[in-house]
Amino acid sequence: MGESHILHFIICYYLHRQRSKIHTTFRYAQTMRLAVEEINQSPELLPDYTLGYKIFDSCSYPLTGQRAALAMLNGLSEVDSCLCSGASPLLAVIGESGSSQSIVLSRILQPFRIPMISYFSSCECLSDRRKFPTFFRVIPSDDYQVKAIAQLLIRFNWSWVGLVRGDREYGRFAVQGLLRELQGTKVIRSSSAKVVVSFSSVGEMTPFLRDYMMQNITGIQWVASEAWVTASVFTGNKYYPYMGGTIGFGIRKGHISRLSDYLQTVNPQMYPNNLLVKELWEALYGCSPSWSSGSQLPPCSGQESLLEQHSAYMNTSSPRVAYNVYKAVYAIAHSLHDLLLCQPGSGILTVNFDLKGDTVPYYDIINWQRGTGGNIELVNVGLFDGTKPVPVSVCSASCHPGSRKAVRRGEPVCCFDCVPCDNGKISNQTDSIECTFCSGDFWSNKGRTACIPKKVEFLAYDSLGITLTVTSVVGACLTIAVFAIFFYHKNTAIVRVNNSELSFFILFSLTLCFLCSLVFVGEPTSWSCMLRHTAFSITFSLCLSCILGKTLVVLAAFTATKPGDNIMKWLGPKQQRVIIFSCTQVQVVTCAAWLIDAPPFPSRNTQYEQSKIILECSVGSSLAFWCVLGYIGLQACMCFVLAFQARKLPGNFNEAKFITFSMLIFCAVWLAFIPAYISSPGNYADAVESFAILASSFGLLFCLFSPKCYIILLKPEKNTKQHLMAK
Repeated sequence: MGESHILHFIICYYLHRQRSKIHTTFRYAQTMRLAVEEINQSPELLPDYTLGYKIFDSCSYPLTGQRAALAMLNGLSEVDSCLCSGASPLLAVIGESGSSQSIVLSRILQPFRIPMISYFSSCECLSDRRKFPTFFRVIPSDDYQVKAIAQLLIRFNWSWVGLVRGDREYGRFAVQGLLRELQGTKVIRSSSAKVVVSFSSVGEMTPFLRDYMMQNITGIQWVASEAWVTASVFTGNKYYPYMGGTIGFGIRKGHISRLSDYLQTVNPQMYPNNLLVKELWEALYGCSPSWSSGSQLPPCSGQESLLEQHSAYMNTSSPRVAYNVYKAVYAIAHSLHDLLLCQPGSGILTVNFDLKGDTVPYYDIINWQRGTGGNIELVNVGLFDGTKPVPVSVCSASCHPGSRKAVRRGEPVCCFDCVPCDNGKISNQTDSIECTFCSGDFWSNKGRTACIPKKVEFLAYDSLGITLTVTSVVGACLTIAVFAIFFYHKNTAIVRVNNSELSFFILFSLTLCFLCSLVFVGEPTSWSCMLRHTAFSITFSLCLSCILGKTLVVLAAFTATKPGDNIMKWLGPKQQRVIIFSCTQVQVVTCAAWLIDAPPFPSRNTQYEQSKIILECSVGSSLAFWCVLGYIGLQACMCFVLAFQARKLPGNFNEAKFITFSMLIFCAVWLAFIPAYISSPGNYADAVESFAILASSFGLLFCLFSPKCYIILLKPEKNTKQHLMAK
């Protein structure tokens, strides 16, 4: 083998201990040391590299572990010739045993992308890769355990179950998961229960069971979680009358060949400065090494032999948690080996992790049975394998939510078809017999599993609404610009010869017509609904009345050139105003009667498309609506007929031709509007009416005034009385 590369990788190990179980947690730490030594001595795994480690005691307190992690990240303070200089060589963390402590540590290590492998933290919350992307574990998630416990309770038909949990993340999340699994299958109550499920740690169960036995409670069937079902502290004789028959799910046991011999090599004389070894001796022998100070226990040599009664420390025949520690160290070693060989993804030989960082869900089913000496023996009575699917033997597969069962004619009831729920119906349970209607303003979602609020539609300020609004404002501005041009050139021949007063009236009414379309955009209200049709009908009636008066004047002017014809005296300025006022007044009276008798109002249309609520304005009285439209049509027809008769009369600027053309456009737009309006729902009907208003207004503006503006602005030489009267 070539020159050795001594690169000292640091692995932090977090020891979650309590004084009462120092022998158990110290065994876990020794297991970690054994695994590191085996790897460093292996010629195949990480050759030419050395793994180092640092062991910290969290004292069951998250902040203690937090301080240790920050100290490691900032660099070790003591001088160690094996350590590389510069930043901390921390590459991985093994721990914690408690879920609460693991949550704190994982969040600290996450920004540095330092992986953390826990050997005993089983809270389901740690499977969230968004919150804990660098967290892994060699113990199954409680998500699998609660499923296993739920199946156990259902298997024995235990429907009245008490729950005991510790006040930490482990207990809280486990109980929440169990309630989800049992939802709809049983009633859980906190009293009068003969079966009690407990998600608690050993430290939390110890004082609880002490009080439980003092009250002499018996006859309870305990279902234990993996945190305490294999705890040796509860196997004494005194526990059997109260806890005998307990059943639970334990961590799979493994085998570590050298662990027993390795544990026996530890004594206070070999490690005189190790406080954990000193505390171990005090717990096992009730004495303190002779060189220790400040202890109230009797002294001992520190070379005492480990005896059979020290099984809590020496029981290595079937390690469970210790085997998880062993696997975690090897998982890190294999990962580093693959990285150093530039073979990412070649796999970890010791343990496999899924996409959530969890390991394969295996549990031993443990039953507490009476031993020969009256003590409790932990007996394996089964195995739970979460990776194996249950064999399915059914005539028809279950119907998923969103469908219902339809029994096949002539076949057993277990044979059926799954029929998707119709639109507007849902089923939110498996194997539903029927689908239920969504009521009121709700509709079924795409999967037909839930009722969701119907989509509300109206002509809002979206792309269509904004386009109509901008077009309306542009039309009003153009009309005002034409008004300004005519007012500025009011003394020129083309303005005077075409009856300037009527032209100004027409421009004023056209401005109002353009602005009327703004009322159609936005959510309908009582006022906007009444204003929409009435304002539009009155302004258009005013505009057409002015055009009708202008047409009569043009026709009368040419007729009056015949000898003895004095018709123009009946069409003077006063008479023109009376015609305009009278024709407009008819529309005003009709609209007033409409608003008094049956005014338009906002309504919710759910008939056109049942999955939507279309907000629209109901016309109130259909007769009144079509009357106002019919009156506008009558005025337009009269203007067209009169203008058509005067279209060939002599004159260089015969306005009757332009009025004829404008009325053709006007009538074409509104004739097309009627079928489009009837066939369009809600917001589209409003858009169609708004478009008709804008199109007809632009038609009138351009046909009546663009020729005049052209002469005024671009051909001023034609803007003379001589030119206009040449014919």
